[in-house]
Amino acid sequence: METIIFQDKDLDNIENQQFIKKTILEGGLIVFPTETVYGIGGNALSSSSAKNIFDAKGRPQDNPLIVHIKDPKELELYIAKKPLFTELLIKSFWPGPLTLIFEKNLKIPYEVTGGLETVAIRIPNHLVALKLLKIIDVPLCAPSANISGRPSSTRFSHVLNDFNGKVDIMIDGGSSDIGLESTVLDLTQPIPVILRPGAVTKAMIENVLEMPIIDGALEVTSEKPKSPGMKYKHYAPKGYVHLIDGALEDVITYIKKEVQSKQMQKVGVIGVEEVVRHIDDVYKVSLGAKDNLKEVGHNLFAALRQMDDLNIEDIYMHTINKDDLGEAIMNRLSKASNYHMIKL
Repeated sequence: METIIFQDKDLDNIENQQFIKKTILEGGLIVFPTETVYGIGGNALSSSSAKNIFDAKGRPQDNPLIVHIKDPKELELYIAKKPLFTELLIKSFWPGPLTLIFEKNLKIPYEVTGGLETVAIRIPNHLVALKLLKIIDVPLCAPSANISGRPSSTRFSHVLNDFNGKVDIMIDGGSSDIGLESTVLDLTQPIPVILRPGAVTKAMIENVLEMPIIDGALEVTSEKPKSPGMKYKHYAPKGYVHLIDGALEDVITYIKKEVQSKQMQKVGVIGVEEVVRHIDDVYKVSLGAKDNLKEVGHNLFAALRQMDDLNIEDIYMHTINKDDLGEAIMNRLSKASNYHMIKL
């Protein structure tokens, strides 16, 4: 398959718009940027499009896809009913990195929802993504654009490496702003439940709703998952991830000893600047200052991708404070390490 690559400005061309819309309506796939990570999308009203996404990613078909729409007015076209808190959450967080789970109606195929009676929906806060949704005039079902289980893509070079020749169209939108996937909030329960943390934090949602909500993000289910990331190993690089929990001084000492003991192996270190600047004679990536969680989250997946590019066999990372955005970052670190943690 020949993949057509567009830049942002190419979407203003009428012929390109017609080509993109025709491709999507005929079941084709498109890789596009959002404010969170890159997505790989197809027509959310087509079961065959959903199957094509699963095939391209190598993704288990009971892992639901997120539906992207361009306007809150479209929501009632695809859900069975609107829960109590919907309007308040939409007003506060859409467009943006918050995915809401509703009971679906018959317009959304079961192939999109992983066989569930619920559907995950959001409006992306990205000019290119919104322009694309207006061009095709159908909702896009779109998981993160990465090979299933591997680190998500936050730069065009990542998706080009994974999907060139596997999808019909790719749009180069530069690097993602946030770098972590959207928060997923289940509204089908009496009390809303966070299924995946993201840039919209639990505290932010509770402040808007003026009530406590449930954090279900640490659950790993053997049943059909309602949200991406609940059942299968996610975000993992090819190398073995050693996730270390302890005071920064102890973490630094531990990593130094490990590096010295594995001189003949390909070893890498990912961490905040306050840690990696003390580690020598090894490939290392700084995620940013420990107090700048936005920068840490933005850089995480790109750092994991760098380790893959260099075929690093052992990757040492450390835990961070779970306050605010730290909860979302720790969610990804835990899954990247397959929940194996070394406590000092």
